[in-house]
Amino acid sequence: MRSETLIRITFSLAIKLRRERERESMATTATATATMKEESHSKHGGENGEGCERARTAETLMRVVPIGLCLTALVMMLRDSESNDYGSLSYSDLGAFRYLVHVNGICAGYSLLSAVILVMPRPPTMSRAWTFFLLDQVLTYATLAAGAVSTEVLYLSYKGDEATAWSAACASFGGFCRKATVSVAMTLAAVACYVALSLLSSYRLFSRFDAPVACSGKGVEIPAFQG
Repeated sequence: MRSETLIRITFSLAIKLRRERERESMATTATATATMKEESHSKHGGENGEGCERARTAETLMRVVPIGLCLTALVMMLRDSESNDYGSLSYSDLGAFRYLVHVNGICAGYSLLSAVILVMPRPPTMSRAWTFFLLDQVLTYATLAAGAVSTEVLYLSYKGDEATAWSAACASFGGFCRKATVSVAMTLAAVACYVALSLLSSYRLFSRFDAPVACSGKGVEIPAFQG
């Protein structure tokens, strides 16, 4: 009897010891798994943070560059006038060049404002993304229109058009045409920057935020009126 009792006690003690070891092993495994998850989360979070910071810096530089381009085009066009024996010619005599001046001023102001807003440490929101997207699109098309119309006027000034009795004014006002060419070139360079910004803002908007949910007409009863 004593031997049987000792065997039972020994057997129960062995079972308890085994269970305790299993519990300790499970706790160690759970702790190691949690530690690995935390390290992975912090690593990926740091990488994402660095990537966002680099993207913000690159976009800020892309918004600062058009400031110089638009201001250069604006100043060159404002100072573009020439007087000689054939008469006098100024940018204000041509509607396309006046439009170019106005658009470049707006472009420079918006570029500065958007760069300042982008530098401010604020979390991205859908309203902010939509605002940048829409304004970038508007500035892109406005500067593109100004550059295209001014390029056409310059072409006619250099080549002339006998059908419309448009003389080649650049043969008599060469200095005026050279300054206008530089201004138009700076404007077209700003257009290229804003095309890239438009693509970037549209990518950020449609990749970071979900599309709006369409309203379904299920369950809505529409009364039918009989004549």
